[in-house]
Amino acid sequence: MFVRELGQSVGALRGAGKAVCEKLARLGIFNVADLLTHYPRDYDDRTVFVPFSSFAAAPRIHTEAEVLAHDWFGYGRMRTLKIHVRDESGPAVLVCFNRPFLELSLPVGARILVTGKFQYRYGEIQSTVFEAERVEEGPKSGVLPVYPLTEGLQQGNLRRLVKLALAEYGSRVEEELPAALRERRALPPKREALKGIHFPENAAELERSRGYLVFEELFFFQLAVARRALRRREASVLRGETKGLLKRRLLERLPFELTPDQRKASEEIAADMAGSRPMARLLQGDVGSGKTLVAFLACLDAIESGKQAAIMAPTELLARQHAQTAARLLEPLGVRLAFLSGNVEDAARAPLLAALAAGEVDLVLGTQALFSDEVAYRSLGLAVVDEQHRFGVLQRLALGRKGPMPDLLMMTATPIPRTLALTVFGDLAVSTIRTMPAGRKPIVTHLAKAGNEARVYEYVGRLLAEGRQAYFVYPLIGGSGSPSAEDRRELKNAEAMAERLAREVFPERRVGLIHSRLKEEEKRAAMDAFSKGELDILVATSVVEVGVDVPNAAAMVVEHAERFGLAALHQLRGRVGRGSEQSYCFLVYSEGLTEDAKERLKAMLESPDGFELAERDLRIRGPGELAGTAQSGNLRLSIADPVRDLAVLEEARAEAFALAEADPGLLAPENAVLREVLSRANPFGEASLAH
Repeated sequence: MFVRELGQSVGALRGAGKAVCEKLARLGIFNVADLLTHYPRDYDDRTVFVPFSSFAAAPRIHTEAEVLAHDWFGYGRMRTLKIHVRDESGPAVLVCFNRPFLELSLPVGARILVTGKFQYRYGEIQSTVFEAERVEEGPKSGVLPVYPLTEGLQQGNLRRLVKLALAEYGSRVEEELPAALRERRALPPKREALKGIHFPENAAELERSRGYLVFEELFFFQLAVARRALRRREASVLRGETKGLLKRRLLERLPFELTPDQRKASEEIAADMAGSRPMARLLQGDVGSGKTLVAFLACLDAIESGKQAAIMAPTELLARQHAQTAARLLEPLGVRLAFLSGNVEDAARAPLLAALAAGEVDLVLGTQALFSDEVAYRSLGLAVVDEQHRFGVLQRLALGRKGPMPDLLMMTATPIPRTLALTVFGDLAVSTIRTMPAGRKPIVTHLAKAGNEARVYEYVGRLLAEGRQAYFVYPLIGGSGSPSAEDRRELKNAEAMAERLAREVFPERRVGLIHSRLKEEEKRAAMDAFSKGELDILVATSVVEVGVDVPNAAAMVVEHAERFGLAALHQLRGRVGRGSEQSYCFLVYSEGLTEDAKERLKAMLESPDGFELAERDLRIRGPGELAGTAQSGNLRLSIADPVRDLAVLEEARAEAFALAEADPGLLAPENAVLREVLSRANPFGEASLAH
């Protein structure tokens, strides 16, 4: 039985009553498999005893002591238990806030193991944060796991349950890796690795066990990626002839030349689209680097060959902007365009869908409505997904299934770090645009502490007086929403600030407001007014993070900047600097920054390079939420970390791709175990990764 098949309820384990099961459920632990793969976040090495007398020099005390007496202080429901203890070096006190039950579990006269941080207070050595257990109930020494917990659940409870689960079910766990692969990498048996990750005897066993589980997880992920790449490579596409005439006509009409990187990316895409296999390519480029134009050139190749093209954007705002740009650049070439979103009215929708199905539309632009069931294409040859990290894998695949394996071009202005390129996008070819269009000046970034906004407003006022425009961005729409009431009192919001900026700060300026709660026509009207110069200031939430292109905008002011992620801050900064004049980004931050927030703001100040920022963001946040992995169901890693384990990731990738190349169907006898894993457990979404 594979670990993930241990579906027995945790309630079957001794000591896991209803209350404990409810707490475990908050951690996502419902069955034995969940419990055994709830890996420790740290370890407490108790092989060395540290007595109470060493409290001043040692960061942690670990000692065996005797319970001398119980004492209480406070009144009524506020009474708090104090347990007086003594080890061989002298006395100490355990202050048991909200733990009155310890009076019974640690009775007078008991020998206990105490681990915690101690300090000298009120004339005694004491601790308020500690673990204590009877000597007969736990090991005197060893390396103990430290698990992620939830309120009301103690480390001791979880350790006992994991130990019970290992004793009862650990011996049933089957191997999931081929014997030859385990032998070649000197990996221990799976059951030993499970025991060693939870209760290692020493550091060497812990490292060996962790190495097994990390490699196994990354290997299966890369095997799914390799098999997906092979399926696409084995497919064939019937290509129509194209001579690049439409592309040349567009390039001749442009008032500028492509950058070297744009030309190279366009050539790479064209070569893929001329091949006998369907394209699967990721086009990454920093904010404002000209990816959309490269996508349009690819669409023209598809259209000239007799196919249709579709460009999907994550928001209607961005989709409409693409449609407006396409109308300006492509309609004069005779390209038949259409726009489709969930807000297109029924009266217009029916003829539009009929035109798509009849092949009377060459290029359709829109939102995820493009892959709804009612939409049919006569001959979809190219699917372009813009800001792909905002879509889940299944959404992207639904668009891909609208044609017989159409070419797929995914675009992102959030550059993909190498580690994620090997995981989430490991089956894609990658084109990169690093150079910016000629004439662009680097955006000057300033940090301002809350309370100094007046200086920022004054500087922005001078830019407005020169005829430039400005964005003001806030984390909240209005004075209500998901944040706590305290947060809402402390945080500025877009609605209130739009009113204040218009009335008090810039009374002579025209101020507009845009956020996600507005109707689409209201959003479009505000954006159009700002684009046409009919508004001087646009107050917004992060709805303007992508796709907004107003060359006259010279200032981006983000208040409560610590509330935004690094990728979002970089995207917001990229809304300015899109013309030839100097532009500025002001990040206003509040008191009490977390270390992560400090790192994000420091990175924004130090680097304008989206590629460098993506790597730094990955180091700060880890891989779980980047590149759309949170909603994709694609990067379900529970113990491996692609950043920390990059070397193992590359080794696992090499092994997986070599195996998939040699035995695509996993039909060789030595690969029977892999075939069994994929058929029985389907651990990494093999079906969803197939396209």
